[in-house]
Amino acid sequence: MADPYRGLILDFGGVLTTQMRLNSKAFEQSEGLEPGAYVAALEEHPDGIAVYAALEVGQATQEDWNRVIGGILGIDSNDLMRRAIANLHPEPLIVAAAERARAAGIKIALLSNSFGLAPYNPYADRGLWTDFFDAVIVSELEGVRKPSVEIYERALIALDLPGAQCVYVDDVAANLAPAQVLGIRTVHHTTNPFTTASFLDSLLLTDPI
Repeated sequence: MADPYRGLILDFGGVLTTQMRLNSKAFEQSEGLEPGAYVAALEEHPDGIAVYAALEVGQATQEDWNRVIGGILGIDSNDLMRRAIANLHPEPLIVAAAERARAAGIKIALLSNSFGLAPYNPYADRGLWTDFFDAVIVSELEGVRKPSVEIYERALIALDLPGAQCVYVDDVAANLAPAQVLGIRTVHHTTNPFTTASFLDSLLLTDPI
């Protein structure tokens, strides 16, 4: 019989929060940008790609990101990260599932590619920081980002658990395979938090809700 799961590792944006796509759309509307402009700045513009990758591993500051992305979009760069994810809210069903798991004795970890931690800490701003988790693994602090297997290994070390006793949830399919290499059970969260929360209950709780 397989060992019971004793650890739950959760991605931040799009799992513990509402959908990244909806946040991006709301940001574009609030800043008067053309639809898709923000996503294109992050994922298609070479300077945007480079500064985000550097931010995630601590080689650029959040203020560097603000300046570069603000310049690409032609908008005020002051406090831009805060504005850019202002519509990224905690997802109550997933947060509640994590709380139920922790109450049942499951260790909970955050594993996130960083949005930057200063001057604005988006995790603490949403109440999803060190008081909420048993372990916090943020790429900026680790110097390595998903989907590198190394950052998943560090999550297991922080939880002091083997991969076979952990469950990992991410909304990006490409981030699941490296966890599977370590024996971690993976859950691809798409757009239905009720489905994901219910599945986590079935995996982690003796008496699921």
